[in-house]
Amino acid sequence: MTRGAGEGEPLAGHEALAVVLQIRAGELCVLLWRRALPPCEGEWSLPGGRLGPDESLGASIRRQLAQKVDVRDLAHLEQLETRSDPGRHPDRRTLATAYLGLVPAHIDPVVPEDTGWHPAADLPPMAFDHAAIVRSGRLRLRAKLGYTNVGFALAPPEFTMSELSGYYRAALGYDVAATNLRRVLLRRGQIEETGRSVPSGRSGGRPAALFRFRARELEITDAFAVLRPPERT
Repeated sequence: MTRGAGEGEPLAGHEALAVVLQIRAGELCVLLWRRALPPCEGEWSLPGGRLGPDESLGASIRRQLAQKVDVRDLAHLEQLETRSDPGRHPDRRTLATAYLGLVPAHIDPVVPEDTGWHPAADLPPMAFDHAAIVRSGRLRLRAKLGYTNVGFALAPPEFTMSELSGYYRAALGYDVAATNLRRVLLRRGQIEETGRSVPSGRSGGRPAALFRFRARELEITDAFAVLRPPERT
């Protein structure tokens, strides 16, 4: 352990963690792996690990994620928060910098046997402070859906408005009408029609138009907008 220059006390370790979210079967899910060794043996934790001596945080989390999921499946990755509570790890002082990663709904990543997707709103027993970090990731996603085009990282390249409203509903935790969402996102210049449509089903009706996000990287589209849940009466 590296020692400080002052009183010779050990410096805190540092780890990089990732809250990887994906909408699966209409539910916002988070990628977790089950710990096989103490501390917190048998509990679930976020993918990640200790920062290497010659690594940046970004390089470290990409290396750690490569052990659990193909990082090419990530449509978006951003730094979320740093936690420094002295008691967050039972054995040693460890800081953690967490990242938020998003996987589009049409991708089914291959993950190891000790790793799986869990509903973000109904977590299993979690190690350390990882449950709180998941909550931070969910809140960040909800906030960014209100003023950025981050929905591109949740959706496939093309989608109907009914499908997109389902992704928003899963991420936000409340119903989002497809017609209202279409109007808002078109006004903000986030989405556009592809000129194609989905054929009608057996019940008939008009074919559903296909849309896409105009950009596949993060953009702030309305710095003052907030998508709020409906008021309860």
